[in-house]
Amino acid sequence: MRLLVVAIGRLKNGPERDLAARYRERAVALGKGLGVTSCDLTEIPESRARRASDRVAEEAAAILALVPADAAVIACDERGRSDWPSERIADKIGAWRDAGRGSLVIVIGGADGLHENVRGRADHILAFGAATLPHGLVRVLALEQVYRALTILAGHPYHRGDPEA
Repeated sequence: MRLLVVAIGRLKNGPERDLAARYRERAVALGKGLGVTSCDLTEIPESRARRASDRVAEEAAAILALVPADAAVIACDERGRSDWPSERIADKIGAWRDAGRGSLVIVIGGADGLHENVRGRADHILAFGAATLPHGLVRVLALEQVYRALTILAGHPYHRGDPEA
């Protein structure tokens, strides 16, 4: 299974970019033993259209062009569900992998949000809480959760979880 994070906008050099790269590299190293062949981050330039609806539509077309037909898709959106613990994310990634899904694409929209076509293509719409977060931080959180999910699947001690569970 290939993992791909698709994000609108370019993350400038700095701590968020460095941390995102660190989690991506960790996911690549750990994923090899779990049937995960790659973990990539693709940045799509922000649309320059004047109207927000046009920007969102242009960005959606660019996002969907990168999504393979057999891919599972998680869309990160502040209006998504925030009740998925890390263990559930790991279970879903493992189930998609075991079902033969060739890719998992995690989508992070631009400042104007995600077009309904992207939301409609998603297998799950995930929010990292009720607050609106900076896009750079969402990339870090998404890649950290990918890495955490892989550690859960591998039985690695990075994720200790609830000792009572």
